[in-house]
Amino acid sequence: MTHYAAFLRGVNVGGVNLKMAEVAAALSAAGFSAVRTLLASGNVLLESPSDAGVVRGKAEAVLREKFGYDAWVLVYDIDTVRAIVDGYPFEPDRAAHQSYVTFVSDRAVFDELAALQAGPGEKISRGPTWRASSTGRSPRAPRWTAPSARPWVSRATSRRRLPATYAR
Repeated sequence: MTHYAAFLRGVNVGGVNLKMAEVAAALSAAGFSAVRTLLASGNVLLESPSDAGVVRGKAEAVLREKFGYDAWVLVYDIDTVRAIVDGYPFEPDRAAHQSYVTFVSDRAVFDELAALQAGPGEKISRGPTWRASSTGRSPRAPRWTAPSARPWVSRATSRRRLPATYAR
């Protein structure tokens, strides 16, 4: 059984409002085990004997059917997420400073994001399928999660302060 972190893109923003207890119940009913949600932003921990691609497809299908929205899910084994948390290259969040990790499922989108240069007061680090950003700018999402980034919307998701639950 593999432990996974599933990141639901666009949940509880932009009119897609889901109760995390209902998300957990739907994923459990679909056959995933040890399902639990973290925060209200669509972070889910679950277990499955299937590979990440199968988990992603099944989770997206269940969420589309149950909640009637165009679900986009990025799935990573928990060891990958823990390695990102453990190796996060920037300081933790402070009042005037915010940290993000953007997970990307499409190589072309990742290459495009990776080519973006850091903005004023922003630091960037890159991994094989993720991009970390630390910014002292206003408390808002990174510029690549803004509406101008619509082509990436189904293939990338940013998470601020990955929960300590993912750490060892």
